Amino acid sequence: MSFKSPLGKAIGLGSAKHGFNHWWLQRVSAVALIPLCAWFVFSIVCLLQGDYETAVIFFDSPIQTSLMIVFILVLIYHAQTGLQVVIEDYIHKKFVNLILLYGVKFLSVLMAVMAVVSIFRIGA
Repeated sequence: MSFKSPLGKAIGLGSAKHGFNHWWLQRVSAVALIPLCAWFVFSIVCLLQGDYETAVIFFDSPIQTSLMIVFILVLIYHAQTGLQVVIEDYIHKKFVNLILLYGVKFLSVLMAVMAVVSIFRIGA
């Protein structure tokens, strides 16, 4: 029998403040992806009818280029934060957890850089 209150049992088990920011940014990125995905699907449907020159003309517009870059960056950020939550929740070995978290972050940055460079190369 324990004489500790539920609050006394919970103290020291971790901060309840750390996860809220992560949770909130995940939701904000999800909401931002709604109109960006609609724009992306519309753009792909429009570009299916054309050839490479049509894509070059499309990405020659600063608005289209900016929207594509924002879409890619928000999508990669959203995926990275989602994978981080899955790794933190289901991988219990600290070393494997750390390696996977750093691997996901590294691959996310690599994909973001490659995507932005590719978009600029199309428009160049």
